[in-house]
Amino acid sequence: MPTPARPARAAPPRPRVQASAPRETAEDVALGSHLNASTVAVISGTPGGTYFRMASDLAFVLDGVKDLRVLPVMGKGAGQNAYDLRYLRGIDIGFVRTDSLDQLRKDRRVGNAQAHIAYIARLFNDELHVVASRELTDIRQLAGRKVSFDVRGSGTDVSGRAMFAGLGLAVEAVNVDQPAALGMLERGEIAAVVSVAAKPVAVLAEFQAGDRFRLLDVPFAGAAAESYMPAELTHADYPLLAPEGAPVRTLAVGTILAAYNWPKGSERYNRIARFVDAFFSQYDAFLKPPRHPKWREVNLTAEVADWPRFPAAKDWLEHRSGPAPRVAAAPGEVAQFLTQRRAAGEVDRDQLYQEFLKWRDGRGR
Repeated sequence: MPTPARPARAAPPRPRVQASAPRETAEDVALGSHLNASTVAVISGTPGGTYFRMASDLAFVLDGVKDLRVLPVMGKGAGQNAYDLRYLRGIDIGFVRTDSLDQLRKDRRVGNAQAHIAYIARLFNDELHVVASRELTDIRQLAGRKVSFDVRGSGTDVSGRAMFAGLGLAVEAVNVDQPAALGMLERGEIAAVVSVAAKPVAVLAEFQAGDRFRLLDVPFAGAAAESYMPAELTHADYPLLAPEGAPVRTLAVGTILAAYNWPKGSERYNRIARFVDAFFSQYDAFLKPPRHPKWREVNLTAEVADWPRFPAAKDWLEHRSGPAPRVAAAPGEVAQFLTQRRAAGEVDRDQLYQEFLKWRDGRGR
């Protein structure tokens, strides 16, 4: 008889070897310290969006200036950016909005937001876009109907809802991305698509829907007039959605380049200060093609009510040479002017806003 095979013996367990970190040379340590001291991370927006494009401009224009490196980080938009700037480790700078900062300040979970976030510069305005069927002639016809406000936590989600609330317009809010929302609009599944972004918004400008849809006028009235600015969208901005010779009236909200307010003299403070110096001193480079046209609307001296300016930015502006350019209008200024002209309610913005500009220039002189 064949001898039965012996069962295989299990191999003895290998002794565990404690993994050790690779040894770093002095050159490794020096290079790592240099890269970290020279790099700032900027939270932006979704790919193709205004904030993402402008963060890319920052990276290209400022690369190597003051030995600086700007690292754009894709974000959800202004609404989430305010929270990411406050809490997300590694984020130094972010694109936020005046109303998203207000939302952060009002959030009971957030302790003393103004002590942790300071603005570098007030940038430009983002316009409210409301795309709906041509059968709708008044934005108030959206009451009670489904309206998309982009993805949850986006700048459109925060600012768009606040603008509608300021108008006293209650709708059934839907949160889907813009391309999906436009598809839903074409199929009649929602009544309108909202976008709060710097014009022209590529996804809207490229929306091929024939003559079925249009941009709706938005009244400058009610509580919205206290918090937002009047604006307009033209046929040149949106040939497929806006008529020739008749601008579409709308609202706008200010965009801010903000920073985490690190203690003065700390390593993180110093790297943001280096960014501020490079950004302000090289600003003319942002005014040339192929940089985003919204850079041309920026006034670096414009202030943000009720928020502190980052100390390095304040110091740079106070020690600059030459006359200060005119400060951009703030929502409170517009409201102050309007109370002198008409009682609360919808206003004739064409005439009154031109009067406001003259009024403000007169005050400045």
